[in-house]
Amino acid sequence: MEDRNTSLSARSAVLSALLGSHPPRLPARHLVRIGALFGIAEGTVRVALSRMVAAGDLTQQGGRYTLSERLVERQARQDESRDPHTRPWDGTWEVAVVTAERRAPADRAAFRHTMSALRMGELREGTWLRPANLVREWPETVTAQCTLIDGRPHGDPTPLLWDLDGWAAEAGRLERALDRADGLAEGFLVSAAVLRHLLADPLLPAELLPAGWPGAALRARYDAFDHRYREVLRAHMEG
Repeated sequence: MEDRNTSLSARSAVLSALLGSHPPRLPARHLVRIGALFGIAEGTVRVALSRMVAAGDLTQQGGRYTLSERLVERQARQDESRDPHTRPWDGTWEVAVVTAERRAPADRAAFRHTMSALRMGELREGTWLRPANLVREWPETVTAQCTLIDGRPHGDPTPLLWDLDGWAAEAGRLERALDRADGLAEGFLVSAAVLRHLLADPLLPAELLPAGWPGAALRARYDAFDHRYREVLRAHMEG
């Protein structure tokens, strides 16, 4: 018999559950109960777990599954998006210009992913920038491929780099979805959607944001929701 739910795969359910757990480690039976929320059969969840271990997404020991190092880094970015580390902005922008030659397509794709995770915006191919208001270090993958510059654009390039109106509209929709979320399955899906959206927040200084920017409001609303929801979800997994 096919699983009756099509909105979430077994792999996505497992990843979302572990990314939301601190530490990111859960027994198989808890992950099976998460899958059951979406009509995913126990066997389907267990096959997904085996495949994720084989692919290096998870490690398994004593019946418990843990995120791999790569996905632990993703969880750290997710946590940072909920409580970002910023500093006062003095008007300086970070500029990263790709100067490495003959990069393989896979290397270019990995680099773009890294720059997006660093919340850099691409002005044109190979030229990335953002306001220098984040507290972080440049990873070696960036310093090895780029010339880094601190500068001050003559105009505000923000509209060329990010769709702030689109992000704000989706944030408003998600706030309403949090208010309406009914039941564990719907709450799980909305929670995952909010976390993905927060990862896409460019975290700009207030000076560059439009009036009424909903970033802080969405974080506060989600924190309140998550505190209540995690207690109910934990009871379900352990039940």
